[in-house]
Amino acid sequence: MTAQTIPVDPFELVVFGGTGDLSYRKLLPALFQRDRAGQIVGPSRILAVSRRDLSEDAFRNATRDAIERFVAPADRDPGGVEAFLKRVCYTAVDGNGDAGWTDLKDKLSKDSDFVRAFYLAVNPELFGPICAGAGRHGLITDESRVVIEKPIGKDFATAQTVNEAVGAVFDEHQIYRIDHYLGKETVQNLMALRFANALFEPLWNAAHIDHVQITVAESIGVEGRGGYYDTAGALRDMVQNHILQLLCLVAMEAPMSMDADAVRDEKLKVLKALVPIDSHNIDRMTVRGQYAAGASAGGAVNAYADEIKGESSTTETFVALKAEIANWRWAGVPFYLRTGKRLAERVSEIVIAFRPIPHSIFGGGAGSIVANHLVIRLQPDEGVKLWLMIKDPGPGGMRLKHVPLDMSFAQTFAARNPDAYERLLMDVIRGNPTLFMRRDEVDAAWGWIDPILSTWRAGGDMPKSYTSGTWGPSASVALIERDGRTWHEEAL
Repeated sequence: MTAQTIPVDPFELVVFGGTGDLSYRKLLPALFQRDRAGQIVGPSRILAVSRRDLSEDAFRNATRDAIERFVAPADRDPGGVEAFLKRVCYTAVDGNGDAGWTDLKDKLSKDSDFVRAFYLAVNPELFGPICAGAGRHGLITDESRVVIEKPIGKDFATAQTVNEAVGAVFDEHQIYRIDHYLGKETVQNLMALRFANALFEPLWNAAHIDHVQITVAESIGVEGRGGYYDTAGALRDMVQNHILQLLCLVAMEAPMSMDADAVRDEKLKVLKALVPIDSHNIDRMTVRGQYAAGASAGGAVNAYADEIKGESSTTETFVALKAEIANWRWAGVPFYLRTGKRLAERVSEIVIAFRPIPHSIFGGGAGSIVANHLVIRLQPDEGVKLWLMIKDPGPGGMRLKHVPLDMSFAQTFAARNPDAYERLLMDVIRGNPTLFMRRDEVDAAWGWIDPILSTWRAGGDMPKSYTSGTWGPSASVALIERDGRTWHEEAL
């Protein structure tokens, strides 16, 4: 089974921060893959922008190096690379001033119907000045869009400032707040599983689901991002955006259609229905931790404080939450969320734990009956498993066994699985904002996160220490086990 590739209209994509890590590691390789697949056609171009004084030949050489480093050999060929490099050019622009904007304008198409997208792969403090500069120098057309990366603020107030600055130049329908998790194949398959099959949706409620777990675990540390991370922490960096978006897709009601606003309206309702976590319940609803020295697959690793070269820090590198949704569908169903760095393995998954059967007709010799679980693996090895009870084959009576119905995307589909950025970049060009966050979603997410942050700050407690290479502090185990449940840690 192979995927169908539908070309997009010709476009020009202006990448501010075009010589940065995100551009070289994700954006340019993703665009190369789409060009190689025949999805980018005609006079489409990618214009990289930064403050560096760099020749176009030097930038093309750097782009070639990035493709060789981040694209598998089987997915590239010299002819395809050279063809892609012809679409790429470079211009030095001061995003905080006026230098270089005229040169950039001269390189852009004069056709006002041409799709023009601006990707701001820069520090959020530059979002406003760059948008203002694009407006001031006449670069915005009716077919223009702007893509902004997280973090969108550090709290509700600063998010408002960022959104106001971008919104002063671009209309809301032109603003694409990107969350690469929503571009993952398995995340979108969650929508298909729920709403394209008669099997799950009738059971997708408090009467049949015992609880939900969402885990986004990383085995690496801050990896040179200590300066940013120590001002953010796991709650801001992962929960406020990625994990809450996953929660919304699990918990939302069926939208009227796949229209962008129909989907985002339902996600917003979930965010508004989240039960607040504040000083009254924070001790039993949250755990925050910080990794100490330990071991990983690569050997011994330092503690977080050593990696950021500080004596101490109150920044959490791990957080576990018990979230509750106050509506008819989910009343009484806890959503256990956890994320962290330097954990036992790199894995992102959603576990739907169904309620146990009300009565067993089998004797004790059949073995214990384990409740059904639907496990949706986002990374690595994307796939879906439905864990069921079946009879163990063979004579000698009824013996029950817990086994999975397993669908690995890599094995089921012959085509390579596109990176999330490939899909999201093409959605920007198409003008499809379904997988991007609307401003009111960002506001609602910060509205739930802010009281947690402020209560932690007022308490003044240090995060609980956990050894690198484990699954976090023991308190996170207690968080779920005091409800009679356990974290799902069985390999998919």
